[in-house]
Amino acid sequence: MTHPPDTGSSGPSFDVSTIEGFSATTPAPLYWRADGQVDAPPLVLLHGGPGAHHDYLYPQLLALTATHRVITYDQRGGGRSRTDDPAPITSEVQVEDLGTLLGEFEATGLITEPPALVGYSWGALLALLYLIRAAETPELPRPARVVLLSPAPITRSWRRGFEEALADRQRAPAVQLLREALAASGLREADPAAYRQRSFELSVAGYFADPSMARGLTPFRVTGRTQQSVWESLGEYDLREPARQAAARLGIPTLVVHGREDPIPMASAAAAAEALRAPLVALEACGHVPYVEQPEALAAALHAFLVPAA
Repeated sequence: MTHPPDTGSSGPSFDVSTIEGFSATTPAPLYWRADGQVDAPPLVLLHGGPGAHHDYLYPQLLALTATHRVITYDQRGGGRSRTDDPAPITSEVQVEDLGTLLGEFEATGLITEPPALVGYSWGALLALLYLIRAAETPELPRPARVVLLSPAPITRSWRRGFEEALADRQRAPAVQLLREALAASGLREADPAAYRQRSFELSVAGYFADPSMARGLTPFRVTGRTQQSVWESLGEYDLREPARQAAARLGIPTLVVHGREDPIPMASAAAAAEALRAPLVALEACGHVPYVEQPEALAAALHAFLVPAA
């Protein structure tokens, strides 16, 4: 089915052809979409969360369609891939879904060569978990290149540090003043839609180096049950050594990109880069959302890695 891209917010537009559908080979149907020219190199984009949905990465990351056919999907338990199945959705389920989807995309001709795999936030951790599984399972499809963009913490200890840092930022005086101003504005009664938008911006302000930049992020929702079950399934995890072993076995070119002012510790991203033998691009004046905060610097880093000079 062809339709105009549904970005969910105003922003840059791109001349792309879009198709969408639902998977046929995963245990639960997963919504997917593909944007860009059919003959462009494939790129599979993994959204964050867990339990979120693909389109909050847009419209900004549709810019990748300038060089690639961008394929993304709503991971199980979020967006248009919600399920009534009471079984917990674990990190292993998400990894298995990704492998099955890549195989289905190959079988149906949606992908005709190994794709680049770009994961954002939780999606970057999912990409890393997939690499670890692929190193142990030769029959799984292997990506040509991998980008970990603002990767979620690679150990439980660093995740605790992130949670504390984010909570501190959300309590910062500047954010508190913005909340008080909104409460006193009368916007809730005068313009409920604008009030909801502003409330969303304040709920994510702590992720940004400059809280005012939150207005550029497409609103999203997270399915709490999915988010909780995925993180619980990881337990007291530490992916440094499994990542190191996977990199040695697979040898897949990988890039790590992280904002210097991301509440997720830079040490976590640096450890991921070290384990994967990957370069680390540190973006200045940037928190957790580089495609909003530093789009030009991010685009340059991605282009240099994803479109190597001939």
